Amino acid sequence: MTALKTGLKENLNQFILLVLVNAFVGGMVGLERSILPVIAQQTFQLEGNTLLLSFILVFGTAKAISNYFTGYLASFVGRKNLLVIGWLFALPVPFLLMFANDWHLIVLANLFLGIQQGLCWSSTVIMKIDLVGEKNRGLAMGLNEFAGYLSIALVAYLTSIIAHRFGIRPYPFYTGLVLVALGLLFSIFLIRDTKWLVATEGRSSDIPRLKNIFLDTSFRHKNLSSVTQAGLVNNLNDGMVWGLFPILLASKNFNLTQIGIITAIYPASWGISQLYTGRLSDLICRKKLLFWGMLLQGLTILLLPLTDTFWGFVFLSIALGWGTALVYPTFMVAVSEETHPYDRAKSLGVFRFWRDLGYALGAIVTGYFADVLGIPFAIIFIGAITICSALLLQQRMSCHQTVYNPFLLKRLSTTHPDNSENHFTCEVTCAQTTYPFPL
Repeated sequence: MTALKTGLKENLNQFILLVLVNAFVGGMVGLERSILPVIAQQTFQLEGNTLLLSFILVFGTAKAISNYFTGYLASFVGRKNLLVIGWLFALPVPFLLMFANDWHLIVLANLFLGIQQGLCWSSTVIMKIDLVGEKNRGLAMGLNEFAGYLSIALVAYLTSIIAHRFGIRPYPFYTGLVLVALGLLFSIFLIRDTKWLVATEGRSSDIPRLKNIFLDTSFRHKNLSSVTQAGLVNNLNDGMVWGLFPILLASKNFNLTQIGIITAIYPASWGISQLYTGRLSDLICRKKLLFWGMLLQGLTILLLPLTDTFWGFVFLSIALGWGTALVYPTFMVAVSEETHPYDRAKSLGVFRFWRDLGYALGAIVTGYFADVLGIPFAIIFIGAITICSALLLQQRMSCHQTVYNPFLLKRLSTTHPDNSENHFTCEVTCAQTTYPFPL
């Protein structure tokens, strides 16, 4: 039976299924996370970092473009249909990774993977936001990203263990066959579309419509564009970590198992922390979370080239995961908060287009600087850009959001017994918070 209204409790079964499907989606990226840069060097003898990072360039560009069109197609084709189509693009990926005898076929696999990630991950994000409504968006995004990035970590570690014991190909990529089969079957037979919920929410929303969704989200709307630039820089540094971090570790004489552990800890820390940071974005000023998250990322990245010990890299991977967890669910909640329900899917698509274009830019920038000036300089450069992004966000973004806080709700009902609202509006500059009623 179709649910009649939004809410986490009202749609719990579908929400759990979508979380599980997104875990399968994340696992597809985990296939490559720890071992593909090593394959590039050992199997295909790629020497230049720019050429080596070409798979991330193609992946990021494909994911960014598919994200953009997902936002527009979600309202016409339907969320569920896009999810299924995304999984169809994933079908050739494990086979190409297992049997490719030319690096161009690996790049082709990442073209398909980028399209699949854009369609599938964006669809699950939009569907969860549709289901839970305004009150629990942060929690929903935290759970969504927790499932996806924890799965990346687990599959990255699993493939590194398999590669260490049985060889770097083809056995680690058998995992991908299982993920594709489960993701496709769940999406076809168990997931329901949520398009119908948007019309109901849209009729009651008082958020103004955007005049030009692409321009407003990208440049003109101060809050939306501030979030968008931070999203781009976030994935720019993640692309650097994906491509150069395993090479940096290999240059410091860590073996495949150690590299797998260290590179898996980062998305694991990122994923697990989002269980808390997602909910936190419902409770406090999102600008604070975004600023401190980007700043922590930047400072941590600056320390990567200066570290030599296994436990030092473990600590930095955890810290980098914390920084990313503070911003990742908050990005999408902030975009949703600022957009009308009829504009939301398209605005999220534009945001995710720029955010995942950061992978492509990261591959180009870090590959170039790594080839010309060395890997340590490339990493330090990306860290500096991340800190600048945090400072720009702090300067340009303002905080005006509806905050749901159980503790303050109790005080609100005590102070205003006749007030039937279940929320209060928090208008802040993030240096000082004011409330429209006495506390």
